[in-house]
Amino acid sequence: MAVWDKNLLWSFMFLLAGAVGQTVIYRFTSTCAVRGSTLTLPCTFTPLKSFSDGRREVPLKIVRVRWCKNHPICHGIVPSVYDSDSANNDPRYQYLGDKKTNCTLQIRDVQQGDHASFRFRMEADHYEGYFTNMTGVTVRVVDSSRMRIISSSEDEKLSRGETVTLLCASVCTFHQLEVTWFKDGHTLSDTGPSLRLSPLTAEDSGNYTCALKSITETLSEPHSLQVEAGAGGNLPPIPGVVFVVLLAVIALVLFIIERYKSV
Repeated sequence: MAVWDKNLLWSFMFLLAGAVGQTVIYRFTSTCAVRGSTLTLPCTFTPLKSFSDGRREVPLKIVRVRWCKNHPICHGIVPSVYDSDSANNDPRYQYLGDKKTNCTLQIRDVQQGDHASFRFRMEADHYEGYFTNMTGVTVRVVDSSRMRIISSSEDEKLSRGETVTLLCASVCTFHQLEVTWFKDGHTLSDTGPSLRLSPLTAEDSGNYTCALKSITETLSEPHSLQVEAGAGGNLPPIPGVVFVVLLAVIALVLFIIERYKSV
């Protein structure tokens, strides 16, 4: 049998051996990312705890984890985008997981070469604990394009005290994006894809824009937000308090008069 055939046979033997009692779960199996952005591929795994050698149960320990691109099994000398055994991993690929249950991978500064299928592989201290989920995650990369802002309210004018959420979305996706928010050209501290304003005040009025972090060409068109005073919103608080006190005084006077009459 040729060497290639032997390697392929062993690969599928390892795959079948690991198919029982262990799993790899990708939160989603397909996604897209804007070139230059940061993409996170959430992933969890359950390793095989032990196996029987015919005489006893032999405990297993995960000793190596890998992420590969465009390979169904991610084994042997197949190049990895991340390999826990390697000291020369590309810094664009950050492993946010561990060797226990978390196998999340983060891809920074997404490039067209990341338009591919990514798969996670775990390897224990015995081949019985080798396993790859061949489903993987398919990533589609699109060129930079302008973001757009979606408001939770259809009203162009909102009242003071209300709540509104602005969502910074791309033509590709709007989850897990690192964005920069601006109000009237000034940078805000929020970096998530959604901006929640609550309760609204007159100071929240202005033009809002957003862009992918460090990618200025993705700056969105301005979204105008106008906050108007609600009903009674222009009444100063002090006269209102005086009015309540005055009512209390009148009530007290009437009470004293009634008591006097009854004496």
